[in-house]
Amino acid sequence: MQQKGISTYTLRERCCIDSKTIRRLKTNENIETKTLSKLCAALDCRLEDIAEYIPD
Repeated sequence: MQQKGISTYTLRERCCIDSKTIRRLKTNENIETKTLSKLCAALDCRLEDIAEYIPD
């Protein structure tokens, strides 16, 4: 978000993501794959730019 100059508010508006989801993103909690897709579209990036798979 910082690299793209996008605020949390702008991200919420562009992706129609609620503040609860933003909080979950910031605390590395689970989110839906459709939310990841929306984030990639809004930030014009690939999934691996914003997420990392870490096995249990």
